[in-house]
Amino acid sequence: MYDPSHLRTFLSVAQTLSFTQAARRLGLRQSTVSQHVRRLEDATGRQLFTRDTHSVELTEDGEAMLGFARRILEVHEQAAAFFRGTRLRGRLRFGASEDFVLTRLPEILEGFRHDHPEVDLELTVELSGTLHEQLAAGKLDLVLAKRRPEDPRGELVWHDRLVWIGAERLRLDADRPVPLIVYPPPGITRALALEALQRQGRQWRIACTSGSLNGLVAAARAGLGVMAHSRGLIPPGLVRVADRAGLPELGRVDFVLVHGRRPSAQDAADALAAAILAGSDRLQGRRGEGL
Repeated sequence: MYDPSHLRTFLSVAQTLSFTQAARRLGLRQSTVSQHVRRLEDATGRQLFTRDTHSVELTEDGEAMLGFARRILEVHEQAAAFFRGTRLRGRLRFGASEDFVLTRLPEILEGFRHDHPEVDLELTVELSGTLHEQLAAGKLDLVLAKRRPEDPRGELVWHDRLVWIGAERLRLDADRPVPLIVYPPPGITRALALEALQRQGRQWRIACTSGSLNGLVAAARAGLGVMAHSRGLIPPGLVRVADRAGLPELGRVDFVLVHGRRPSAQDAADALAAAILAGSDRLQGRRGEGL
């Protein structure tokens, strides 16, 4: 009833909220993406997206289709792999940024390990900047991390905005330097936060530095200061800082998958990347599935 190619296109549009980005990701023409979505809507008899010249949003039926599409494609891939008689093998060095420590990435990795038990998966959790450096040095085969908006490297998983977050009871004094909770260099959110405050001419001080997201979250929950963080990945117990605090806009951030150059790891890296792209809505809080 539901063509797998149409479901893959639907998931890509749902993850990027852009027909143009989905077409680029899938290597299709934008008209083909639109056709796939239209045919899937015809098959379901429901509208899956509301769209105009400026935005694309999932409808309530589109939200429901997300879970069905993931499960259908997962079973489809398992059946195809079984009857092909091919099994992935070898070592795969995967790096994920600290942003995903508190998300449901472990579920995706568990599913990948179940489907490909002969792949030796090695996980490195680090700052995004460090992961990009390790990938360039040939120490990793696949990286899931942030990039600056002007950086062309990587396959887009989703766009998000950076926001200021802190404890709900935290109050900032406009006459005193902003207390910052930050990653050490080369943290991307650290650099973007400092650049935004400098553009505004706002004074700041470092209240906490930690290479661990859990360390930053603990400091923020204790009311030590504010931190820049992805809007879709706000940890439990923290909230967005109110606009009346007068903190500057931080702009958007892209989460991307970047492949390494080791040929023997290419097939396994492609399979894990496909699993992450298919399940990327599970990594985000805004789809109603929690963190």
